[in-house]
Amino acid sequence: QVQLVESGGGLVQPGGSLRLSCAVSGITNWAIGWFRQAPGKEREGISCISSSHGTTYYADSAKGRFTISRDNANKAVYLQMNSLKPEDTAVYYCATCRCSSYWGPYGMEVWGKGTLVTVSS
Repeated sequence: QVQLVESGGGLVQPGGSLRLSCAVSGITNWAIGWFRQAPGKEREGISCISSSHGTTYYADSAKGRFTISRDNANKAVYLQMNSLKPEDTAVYYCATCRCSSYWGPYGMEVWGKGTLVTVSS
């Protein structure tokens, strides 16, 4: 059974940093995408990484501030978020997917339950 568990969310001041983790179990050769959903807004795909590390994608909202990485030995994917802004406040989800460097994550199948990130002073 494939399971994804996000962690690392919390309250941070504007300009601060957080590192989100997505623990993966029950699957091999997995690409992972990070998504977020703010209150009253649609879910947005913000980053993804392929199973071979060769492909990554960042939405415009994440470019230059967020970095995605993976640790295959520990079956985890991370999203390092720097220079956080109040508009980054959302529930962040990871999901298994396919990853296009142009189009971003697609073909999502299994989702985690999410972790809340609040950026506020």
